[in-house]
Amino acid sequence: MEKTEETNKPFQKELFFPLILSAVIIIVDQITKYLVVVSIPAWSVGYEFFGGALRIIHVYNPGVAFSIGSGMPSLFRSLVFGIIPAAVIVIILTIYFKSREFTTLQRWCLAAIIGGGVGNLIDRFFRPEGVVDFIDVAVYGFLGYERWPTFNVADSAIVVSITIMIISFIKTFVTEIKQKKKNGSGED
Repeated sequence: MEKTEETNKPFQKELFFPLILSAVIIIVDQITKYLVVVSIPAWSVGYEFFGGALRIIHVYNPGVAFSIGSGMPSLFRSLVFGIIPAAVIVIILTIYFKSREFTTLQRWCLAAIIGGGVGNLIDRFFRPEGVVDFIDVAVYGFLGYERWPTFNVADSAIVVSITIMIISFIKTFVTEIKQKKKNGSGED
């Protein structure tokens, strides 16, 4: 029995340590949103940097990414954009704690996604106006946008972490294929 406890300790540390990042993201996300709300009037530009290429503004997003669903009825929007993301976070947490297959980098990315998801859920449940977005970046026609849709710290954590995870999964997949070829077996 002691062996089992000893062998689980490193895994437990590996599981819980990245969740510190989740907490940091939630805290930083909520602090930055609070500062925006108290210092910049809603629907206005507070600060501009680099000739307006970066602006700190105060807007609310009642929808999800790119304001999708912002025109839906309020109750329906609250249910769909509150309950579904909460369920996704619960699923991610379940997979996070049950699987031993993730690399350390992938665990940190999952922790960041959890933190970002919870940060935005706090807004969805406690801000009737919607999620506070405040980072506004000029993209000069990229993908048809003059300015990228406004975002926040939680959104950044989610997008960056998903991107890193995809790259990590691709790298792992390519490494496994190379290893199979090296071992001379191209079949499962």
